[in-house]
Amino acid sequence: MTSRSDASDVTHRVARRRDQLGMSEGALAHRAAMSPAYLRQLLRAGPEFDPPAFVRITTVLGMTWPELLSGRRPDAPPGTAGADPRPRLSHLTEPQCWDLLGTHGIGRIGLPGSSAPLVLPVNYVVDARTIAYRTAPRGAAAPREGSPVSFEVDHIDDHRSRGWSVLILGEARRVGVPEEEERLSALPGATPWADGSRPLWVRVRPDGVSGRRIDTV
Repeated sequence: MTSRSDASDVTHRVARRRDQLGMSEGALAHRAAMSPAYLRQLLRAGPEFDPPAFVRITTVLGMTWPELLSGRRPDAPPGTAGADPRPRLSHLTEPQCWDLLGTHGIGRIGLPGSSAPLVLPVNYVVDARTIAYRTAPRGAAAPREGSPVSFEVDHIDDHRSRGWSVLILGEARRVGVPEEEERLSALPGATPWADGSRPLWVRVRPDGVSGRRIDTV
């Protein structure tokens, strides 16, 4: 069963969200198809008392179920949970970096810009200790041939205050060989998440690979 403290936390989150929306208690009850008295009873008892009714409340307030229960948005940026009191920072070896990168995933390509570096998320595949990704020939992630670039992948575990980051510095080259493009396209994770035509394969050849891990003692 939901404890009194948990129910109180949920009540505060609902009230705070109502304030953000400028919505009265009566308006929330009406839109959630219940009386104000029953709404107050629900908030005193907690979500386990009548889950379907709480689903209606979250729908009206534009909240998710995890956000209602924990106060944390599922799409919030990582690192909002707070630091561990005993953190430990260590450097990763190059083999450890490649092991963490795996065979494919999502990373960020850093390209030279007119006033500042341009950093964009891209799907990547690992091919013979290089990074390759697809983009549009004239897209923002399409670098000039031979451009110096950076590529970063990281992972954050908010619950345990742990994480790692791998940074690759190197040179970008356009593949441009049909047989090589076909081979890369057949690798796991080669299909971009973004829509649109992205026939250009770009390969990042590393000049340096480094990484760090934050852990707890």
